[in-house]
Amino acid sequence: MHDPILRVQRAVWRNGAFATDERAIPNEVPIAITYGGSTQAVMMATPSDLEDFAVGFSLTEGLISKPSDIASLELVEEEEGIELRMWLVPELAETYSRRRRLLAGPTGCGLCGIESIEEAAKPAKTVAAASLLKPDQIIAAMAALQPAQLMNRETRAMHAAGFWTPKDGLIAVREDVGRHNALDKLAGHILRNGIDASTGIIALTSRVSVEMVQKTAAIGAPILAAVSAPTALAVRMAEEAGVTLVAIARGEEFEVFSSVKNALQQSEAVAASQAR
Repeated sequence: MHDPILRVQRAVWRNGAFATDERAIPNEVPIAITYGGSTQAVMMATPSDLEDFAVGFSLTEGLISKPSDIASLELVEEEEGIELRMWLVPELAETYSRRRRLLAGPTGCGLCGIESIEEAAKPAKTVAAASLLKPDQIIAAMAALQPAQLMNRETRAMHAAGFWTPKDGLIAVREDVGRHNALDKLAGHILRNGIDASTGIIALTSRVSVEMVQKTAAIGAPILAAVSAPTALAVRMAEEAGVTLVAIARGEEFEVFSSVKNALQQSEAVAASQAR
C-alpha cells in the first residue's frame, strides 16, 4: 500500500545541538498510465485521488471528453509503483493507437516526451467568454485555497489546484508533489462529478507555464488564478484560448495578464454600478 504521506526520522540542529524526531513528508511513486495495455505516461506523483488523476490526465491529453469514454479503469498496486490501467471505448481506442506516444514524466514535468516543437505550443481549446471578473472573487478564491491544503499543512511540500465558484465557494482541492498532477486530479474530479467548469475559477499555488493554461482550457474554466507569475508563452496561450489569466495573486492584490482590456472594462462597469 502506497500512502500519500510518510513519517521519517530526522536529526534537527537547533540551539547548538542535534535532536531527533519525526517529520511528515510527501510520498512520491511512479504512476504508470496505460491504455489498452500500452503505456502513455509514467509520472512521479503523490499516490492520492488516483481515479481523478487517471480521468483528468485523459481529459487534458485530449484522449477523452467525458468519463464514459473510459470503458474500464483499474488501479494495480505493485511494490515499485502503481499502474492506472485503462481501456477506452472502441472508437477512441482506435484513434489512440494511431496517435500513441510514450511520455516519461518526472515530477513537475508537463511536456516531457513530446515529438515536435509544434506539439509543445499546440493551440489550447477555446473556452467560453469569461463572466464578469470581480476582484473580490479572485481574492476570495485564493484566500480559500491555502486553508484547504491539508496534506501541505503536514508536509510543507505540496502543490494544490482548487476550483472556486461565486455560488458555492471552494468546491474541490487536489494536492500533489507535482503542480501538473494536482491540476489533472482536479480536472478528473470536475469531469467525474459533472461540474460546470465555466462557472468558476481555477486557483493554483504554483507559477503558470503554458501547459497549465492548456489544461485549464481543456477543463473549460474561463479564469485561471495563481500565486506566482506566468511565462510569456502562457500569456500568449491564454489570450488565444480566451482564458483570463490572473497571477501574482497574494492577499488583496493580483495582476491580470490576458484579457486585460476586458478586465479593465468590467472593472469600470462594476465601479459605475456601485456608484449608482
